[in-house]
Amino acid sequence: MKLSDFYYDLPKELIAQYPVKKRDESRLLVLYKNTGTIEHRIFKDIVEYLNPGDLLVLNNTKVLPARLIGRKETGGKVEALVLNPAQGAVEYEVLLKPARRCRAGSKIIFGDGELKAEVARIENGRRFLQFDCNGNLGNMLNKLGQMPLPPYIKRDTVDSDAERYQTVYASKNGAVAAPTAGLHFTKKLLDDISTKGAGIEYVTLHVGYGTFKPVNSEDIKEHKMEKEYFEIGQDVIKRIKNKKGKVIAVGTTSARVLESFYAYVGEGLKPSPTTGWTDLFIYPGYRFKAVDGLLTNFHLPKTTLLMLAAAFCGRELLFKAYEEAIKEKYRFYSYGDAMLII
Repeated sequence: MKLSDFYYDLPKELIAQYPVKKRDESRLLVLYKNTGTIEHRIFKDIVEYLNPGDLLVLNNTKVLPARLIGRKETGGKVEALVLNPAQGAVEYEVLLKPARRCRAGSKIIFGDGELKAEVARIENGRRFLQFDCNGNLGNMLNKLGQMPLPPYIKRDTVDSDAERYQTVYASKNGAVAAPTAGLHFTKKLLDDISTKGAGIEYVTLHVGYGTFKPVNSEDIKEHKMEKEYFEIGQDVIKRIKNKKGKVIAVGTTSARVLESFYAYVGEGLKPSPTTGWTDLFIYPGYRFKAVDGLLTNFHLPKTTLLMLAAAFCGRELLFKAYEEAIKEKYRFYSYGDAMLII
């Protein structure tokens, strides 16, 4: 398929700049992939679409405040987004703005001098910093960093973003962007789902540079995904193997974890290693092996996230749903509304 097949026009006013007041009161478009039927609900109504024996799989990655504002030692403002904020690394890949003025050897000062860094090397246009922090970069990010809101959110970070650009079940540090389909859940809603008899399990995929990397090739098959770290527990494997209902992935990240680790489902479930790195690219034509339902936000045009959703329900049906969402003025992207495809 062509990259141009995944373009759609979105009015700017539908790009959500702030989250709704209450997480579970965002809107929910329900799409039945076998019939094409569309229903319009409120997110907390998702309980009605889950049955005893169904399994909801969520991504428990935690977004670090990985955006740093600093200045070059020689002068000039610099913004850095740390792409691999794992503790203890020697060098950290970063996105710098402006990048072209930050050559190898350039020194950057963050905060009031509490944190300093040097551009250690430039490789294929990417910059790698060495931070003077005794291996405690995570602590410095928590002190000086800001939440890395997507560039289409045209405002400054506010205090509430530290909570709202994070799922209520986030527990494992490592992401530079939120698994946004999970932002709609509250602890009470998760309790209500459990009371209904549906299971809840967690996997981990630390959202990295791949979420920012554009698809540049017109033939989408030529696109190469960036590797992202994942974890999946034996408890999740066992529950899918013994599933009594649908396996519903919360977000494209959870779907990629599940599909990365299962050769096939059913009696012959065959799990791969439970930790590692995945660069699985899912686009139309892919046959899903573990996921029966997908909960996802509305994604940007020409992105791998949109392509995964199109692979799950078919491009024509997905674009029909998007047209309906635009007509009904749903809110799009990270802080926007959600869609359940079943």
